[in-house]
Amino acid sequence: MRWSGQELTTEQAGALPGLARLNNLVRSVRTPEFDGITFHEVLAKSALNRVPGQSAMPFGWTINPYRGCSHACTYCLSPETLILMADGRQKPLWEVRVGDAIIGTRTEGAYRRYVQTTVLAAWNTRKRGHRITLADGTEVVASGDHRFLTERGWKYVTGATSGGAQRPYLTTNNALIGFGLNGLTETTQPHFFAPSYRRGYLTGMIRGDGMMISRDYPHRARGGSKVRLFRLASADPEALNRSRLFLEQEDVRTQSRPFAVASDTRRAINSIYSGKVENYVRITELIQWPESPDSDWHAGYLAGVFDAEGSCSQGILRISNTDVAILDTIQRSMGELGIDHVLEDPRPTGARGVRVTGGLPMRSKFFNLTGPVIDRKLSITGRAVKSDAELQVVGIEDLGATIDMIDITTGTGDFIANGVVSHNCFARPTHNYLDLDAGKDFDNEIIVKVNVAEVLRKELTRPTWGRHPVALGTNTDPYQRAEGRYRLMPGIIAALADSGTPFSILTKGTLLRRDLDLLVEASQHVPVDLAMSIAIYDDALQQAVEPGTPSTKARLATVSAIRERGLDCSVFMMPVLPFLTDTRAHLDEAMRQAKAAGATGVLYSSLHLKPGVKEWYFRWLEQDHPELLPTYRELYKRGTYAPKEYRRWLAERIQPLIRAHGLQRRREDPATGGILSTALTAPGRPENPETPPPSLIAAELPPELSPTLF
Repeated sequence: MRWSGQELTTEQAGALPGLARLNNLVRSVRTPEFDGITFHEVLAKSALNRVPGQSAMPFGWTINPYRGCSHACTYCLSPETLILMADGRQKPLWEVRVGDAIIGTRTEGAYRRYVQTTVLAAWNTRKRGHRITLADGTEVVASGDHRFLTERGWKYVTGATSGGAQRPYLTTNNALIGFGLNGLTETTQPHFFAPSYRRGYLTGMIRGDGMMISRDYPHRARGGSKVRLFRLASADPEALNRSRLFLEQEDVRTQSRPFAVASDTRRAINSIYSGKVENYVRITELIQWPESPDSDWHAGYLAGVFDAEGSCSQGILRISNTDVAILDTIQRSMGELGIDHVLEDPRPTGARGVRVTGGLPMRSKFFNLTGPVIDRKLSITGRAVKSDAELQVVGIEDLGATIDMIDITTGTGDFIANGVVSHNCFARPTHNYLDLDAGKDFDNEIIVKVNVAEVLRKELTRPTWGRHPVALGTNTDPYQRAEGRYRLMPGIIAALADSGTPFSILTKGTLLRRDLDLLVEASQHVPVDLAMSIAIYDDALQQAVEPGTPSTKARLATVSAIRERGLDCSVFMMPVLPFLTDTRAHLDEAMRQAKAAGATGVLYSSLHLKPGVKEWYFRWLEQDHPELLPTYRELYKRGTYAPKEYRRWLAERIQPLIRAHGLQRRREDPATGGILSTALTAPGRPENPETPPPSLIAAELPPELSPTLF
């Protein structure tokens, strides 16, 4: 699945792509409040997703403002290790896939050089973790069996000088080989979505490579005329696309057209342009030199002017121009961001270059702090593996815990991890390749469609839109923790209500209470169905299984808050965990608490485990409930779903409890067609012969509705 030209559906669940290469990626950001999570902010081209006709889902349309879920309902966290890709960017290890082009090393003559290589295999393992800390602040977490290249050759993280464990190992007398992270943390990324970064980028890009044409023709008919034209041409579509998107965010709409055709010596060049006077005036305002620019503006300016005029030949990064103001501002911005540089002597053409000094560490710092978008300028292939970085080992800490780890095999037998040369770990043939995306990435690589509300509103105004019911929360939770930061749902709710589109929301996030006024107002115009996902009523178990989610008590309080505002709210007991939450006592207590909170119905489904997710869940079982592991292996040995016999047994146990507590669905409005409907046939969709009878559906939803949780 690629995100450029994206149109996600609930059926799509492929691996995350190389997000840094995508034209509609705005930024990737990490913040201390979401430790271990990376948010990839994209500009979506589509908000409404049609569910494929062959799907058994009881709805036809969905909206997913997020892909992935920051609730973190899986069980093992491994440290991020940044892998140097062939395009010069760094990507977390669990995003790296078999077949990806990355950077390794190879000895050529007297030098070891960075070369492009390919990922041949990837797998998961669990080993005791150790943290290696270097003098420049670089940290790497690895197993004791992992090897790094030092000035004295390859050395294991741990070892001994004698006995059976004898092998060369790291000490504080060693220095690693590479360029390190230069003291950077993964939160030191530019704020791509900040207005000042955006305007800085446009200033650097347009002043560096754009044209602002202003001409008056006084002798023409009707008293003369004025021509105001903006044009930006580039052979690199990434830079053009970012500039176009940034201009749109400043209310400047541009058009695209070819500028020069490709030849044997030149790539094709395209352009964006506008001949509107108001756009010309607005762009002129945007690229004025600010009196007191902040660090975001400096970062954006350097990114823009580098994309326009920069180069990185043989690892030497420079930005050239003849304009004194541009050169002075480049130097000022580099000084503000702590990037070492020199101003080179003039060339015969009059151009001068500002060159980044300090080798690969400073080059890496430039790219991390500024975020230029053109891939081809970032590669270091062919460079000798040497630098002045302070990579002396200053600490080796046993973390005292066994953690999940990921390793890869490459064509060169090594790769660059957090800026240092790392050897492939010892790989046993018994390791099975996992879909690394299904467990870890779902919780830690979150796609955020920052413009989803605006795109949705445009789609809902199309004459072809039939106001079909729309479901939210069917794939990822719209009120996950990240919603507190991005506030996408108010715009979505307003757009749906204003267009007369009925909708339903399924969430485990108590943040829904923030939007209750909006939901009440929306319900006066369109049918609105709400449901809270509350699967576990044992506090200790709930925190173990869903460590990043609101407590059961908090979610039940949200049900009560919804009911107090006059809205119906069902409880989704999804999934029921075999031999953990399927006891009669647990189910009866769950019904009692749901009824006391005011729930208008309970729906349920048994646990299902997709490939990849199954492995992560089994690892959690092995750690917290090892006695159940053999039983689960037997129960799910045939595939994703629990056997029909178990599901039948569960239905016979839970349905009488639903009736006894009066929690059958009281509201049966077939006009909604939403996820809380008692019928599984969405508007315009033929009845599915595989669908269970309505008497069962009233209590149990199909397993396909569980991926919100696992």
